[in-house]
Amino acid sequence: MRRTQREENVVFGLDIGTRSVVGTVGYMMEDKFYVVAQKVRAHETRAMLDGQIHDIGKVASTIRAIKQELEQETGIDLTDVCIAAAGRVLRTVQTSYEEEYDEEKNITEEDIYNIESKAVEKAYGEFLTSGKADVKFFLVGYTVKHYYMNGYKIANLEGHTVEKVALDLIATFLPQDVVDGLYRACERAGLTVANLTLEPIAAIRVAIPENYRMLNLALIDVGAGTSDICVTDEGTIIAYGMIPEAGDHLTETIAQKCLVDFNTADQIKIDASRMKTVTYYDIMGLEKKISDKEVQELLRPQVEAMADHVTEMIKELNGGNGVQAVFVVGGGGRIPGYTDAIAKRLEIADERVALRGEEVMKNIVFPQDDEIEHDSLIVTPIGICLSYYAESNNFVFVSFNGTQTKIYDNGRLAIVDAAMQAAFPNEDLFPKRGKELSFTVNGERRTVRGTPGEAAVIRLNGKPADIHSRIHGNDIIEVEPSTTGDPGKAQISSLAEYVSQFNVNVNGKNVAVSRFATVGGEPQTAYYEIKPGDDVKVLDYDTAQQIAQLLDIELTQDTVIYVNNEKATPDTPVYENFKVEFKSPEEVLMESYEDFPDAEEVQQQIDEGTYRGDTYASLYADEEEEEDYEEEPEERPARGGYRGPGEGFAKKEVSRPLHVTVNNQPIILTGKAEYVFVDIFDYIDFDLSRPQGKAVVTLVNGQSTDYMQKLNANDKIEVYWQK
Repeated sequence: MRRTQREENVVFGLDIGTRSVVGTVGYMMEDKFYVVAQKVRAHETRAMLDGQIHDIGKVASTIRAIKQELEQETGIDLTDVCIAAAGRVLRTVQTSYEEEYDEEKNITEEDIYNIESKAVEKAYGEFLTSGKADVKFFLVGYTVKHYYMNGYKIANLEGHTVEKVALDLIATFLPQDVVDGLYRACERAGLTVANLTLEPIAAIRVAIPENYRMLNLALIDVGAGTSDICVTDEGTIIAYGMIPEAGDHLTETIAQKCLVDFNTADQIKIDASRMKTVTYYDIMGLEKKISDKEVQELLRPQVEAMADHVTEMIKELNGGNGVQAVFVVGGGGRIPGYTDAIAKRLEIADERVALRGEEVMKNIVFPQDDEIEHDSLIVTPIGICLSYYAESNNFVFVSFNGTQTKIYDNGRLAIVDAAMQAAFPNEDLFPKRGKELSFTVNGERRTVRGTPGEAAVIRLNGKPADIHSRIHGNDIIEVEPSTTGDPGKAQISSLAEYVSQFNVNVNGKNVAVSRFATVGGEPQTAYYEIKPGDDVKVLDYDTAQQIAQLLDIELTQDTVIYVNNEKATPDTPVYENFKVEFKSPEEVLMESYEDFPDAEEVQQQIDEGTYRGDTYASLYADEEEEEDYEEEPEERPARGGYRGPGEGFAKKEVSRPLHVTVNNQPIILTGKAEYVFVDIFDYIDFDLSRPQGKAVVTLVNGQSTDYMQKLNANDKIEVYWQK
């Protein structure tokens, strides 16, 4: 009667490879793993390609055959199995991510986790657009190749004050259809998957002891179709990779040269690694011989190419740097010259690149009648069994906001990993900034960022937590999305161009005044709230009216404005260091009188014959001028009076200025002793020759008048076209 697997407390591991399936039954006791039995069976057809199951039924048939052989040999019913997903099915995506802050920021650990998560999310988006959009995936892990601070490479961002950060990252994904194919093949063979790991992890478990993983090492598993790579550092696997070159490529080269089928070529490759001369028959049935040296020379170009590509991938996964040592497992790695070529390209000693086989299996005990060679070929199958004891299950289920979520357990699971697997938006974990306000200032684009909102509220099994909190299978995670902050806001008063002041002289005093701003061509105050798309212009001048408003100077229709001693209007621009004067008509009138002598002084100058007006002729004609006049007095010009026959020069009638207001503008009439209405046309811009209405309206002090009416001081005159 057969015993059950649980009664015997044994583990059953399957290494489901591209060319064959290896089944191992054993148990752990006192830090040693005892192999009870091990069987190998090749696939009858190409049921698997590059590590992915293409024919589930045929692979299940091979698994069932191995299961039955092991059950017959051990007398144990096998029901639970440990399996591994091939490293070659992992998908790696390289991406870069950059984030710029609106002001200098001190980078914390959470900031780093935030930008790394955004980079992984970006990698996920790129993964989906690469043709896998219909395939669900599991994030296996990621590694940061480089950090950048303000454009420069840096080892660690934490604690630095920066304006811009960036990183280069490699993320690794495991397609769910690969996992599903492995599970279904096992189920059809009557087995339940107890544990699923990754082949590189299984190989490392045997090839690289845990106390070595603090070192920066690489493991290469050279299989049939691909060479799987993983890199360790600081106690963990930091990156996975793959190149599509391995043992089968070497076999194909031999097949072409020796003119044999694939299986014969593969046997020649194996035999040449342990014999001096290999005898074989080609497809013509002719017996041939080839030496191990000839096989090595034949394969040298392909081996060199494989070494080139694998070392390039190692450096890429390791941030552009080599590693301290390399371990090689798998049958393809046994080809002579392969490890030496890798050492040369990584510039490390030859002994630091080594095949891992029996020397790393000191804690593995095989049966006395074991016929399997204890070499690099069985490292991964043994590692799959050992993973069962180290990992309860590499896939765990958690509840995320009420939904069961399956997630790959890399030993460092946190809430942020579960959120990503559950397709919870990354931006809903971190505070969201309000919408940016974009506008232009003097033609230059300006952006004001919104304020940050509140971070997500996270509970783990009912207790407060954060995105870094560690999680395990069956944990209950609840996340309330983060909130969005207020949108960006700005007033004109906040603009640096606006707050800078300039000086002008107002009524004899130096005054600091603010700039003049318009939005869309319309004047606006300092308190104007800028809107998206606004075209703001901050001018380098103020108008006379704005300066008056700033200084609480009331402008009336009678106020007279001067800018740099020139009469101006309220809209006249006033630039830095300009002079501005605001005056009443009375002040203008008084100042104009100050320019003229009083009546007694004028009369005295007339009596003395010394009076000289700015706009008048001399009171007395020079003798030289008299000679120019004709003898008839009536034809002499009336300039300062005239001299009659037999008489001396007569006193000239004194001209006086006359102050009036025409159309609300003060005017000073000069050059005459008396003035009539028509004289004002010499002082105003009013073209009588071009009618612009039915008739000209003429008013003096509000009363209709004619052109010859005498004018008096301070008369208020109006003249305009009647429409």
